[in-house]
Amino acid sequence: MLSKRIAISVATLALTVPLAAATSAQAGQVTHRSDTFRVLVFSKTTGYRHDSIPAGIAAIEQLGQEHHFTVDATEDSTQFTDANLKKYRAVVFLSSTGDPVDQPAEKAAFQRYIERGGGYVGIHAAADSGYDWAWYGGLVGAYFKSHPAQQNATVDVTQQAPSEKGLPRQWNRFDEWYNYRTNPRAAGVRVLAAMDESSYNVGPDAMGDHPITWCQRYDGGRAWYTGMGHTIASYTEPLFLKQLLGGIKMAAGAAAFPCGPNHPAAG
Repeated sequence: MLSKRIAISVATLALTVPLAAATSAQAGQVTHRSDTFRVLVFSKTTGYRHDSIPAGIAAIEQLGQEHHFTVDATEDSTQFTDANLKKYRAVVFLSSTGDPVDQPAEKAAFQRYIERGGGYVGIHAAADSGYDWAWYGGLVGAYFKSHPAQQNATVDVTQQAPSEKGLPRQWNRFDEWYNYRTNPRAAGVRVLAAMDESSYNVGPDAMGDHPITWCQRYDGGRAWYTGMGHTIASYTEPLFLKQLLGGIKMAAGAAAFPCGPNHPAAG
């Protein structure tokens, strides 16, 4: 009798678990039990809007599914509150442009989030954003200035942080290559990759020393930025996705963050 009761209990449990999962799915509350952290992808634009944003969101969501972290996506800056932001280990500004966080209360909440140890990931046009928000400019590390026509170029991978592990030391790829108003290295960021300006037509705003991916500890939090990611095709490139995954993990505190400042470029 005991064996029969055990068998009935096991069978009942086998039926109950799928039913509970189905009920949860129907309610739109599916949770991956192996999730290790949660990130918020923010892609609001009030300036130029990149057509690669949907592909970027989809790629980050896929990375989350494959690597066990939850991804929420929004273009609603009213979600920048203390209560909401504390759910996330990192906030990804995906080609946000113009003034996407425009209310003082929203800005203050995001600053407190970083001050309390939150993570920031900036992708491509995240540097073309927040021009009247000096604190944000410091978080990104540099503001966008210009770009030449999209073309192939060589990127020198200069540091082996987790986001650069597995990348070629000289990485040739196609993108829209940003020039910046200032060199972020001067602000003390850790440069992870830099443009080889001899490999492409950089235009009149050549920087010489030309960082394109970097990270830093900033105002209590972790910040990682890449100027890559303009094109839709970027979000299907295995190497770019490898870099992006590493950057998200670094900002979220789920990977090492070797982001003290570089020595001056002349050194």
